[in-house]
Amino acid sequence: MMRYEVLEHTADLMVKAYGRTLKECFENAAYAMMDQIVDASSARLTEEVGIAVEGADLEELLYNFLSEVLFIFDAQGLVLGKFEVDLRDNGLECRAWGEPYDPERHSPKSEIKAVTYHELQVNEDEPSITVLFDV
Repeated sequence: MMRYEVLEHTADLMVKAYGRTLKECFENAAYAMMDQIVDASSARLTEEVGIAVEGADLEELLYNFLSEVLFIFDAQGLVLGKFEVDLRDNGLECRAWGEPYDPERHSPKSEIKAVTYHELQVNEDEPSITVLFDV
């Protein structure tokens, strides 16, 4: 099964993440975002970080989760290449692995400024996530 695909969008960057479960979709959405910033598959899984966020609904939970992953890259300089998500009532806990950003090893792709609510969709029936990033 494909992890994600990049969808056509005029100015910004839109991805659709897939999975057998919603949990897997959240993991693949985080991977997709990181993979648009750098080649996420090149990240060595040497450092582990914990992420915990809450949200009133699945869309807010996704927005908060991806925003936190982006913050970890921007503030701590960690390229994350693996995510294990645990969905709970109104919350999410994630263990993520990666390594410090190295411009010689991690080819930069796009600069993502922010996660947006615009066109954000979490489909529980046929598990998928669509999210638009401000670039």
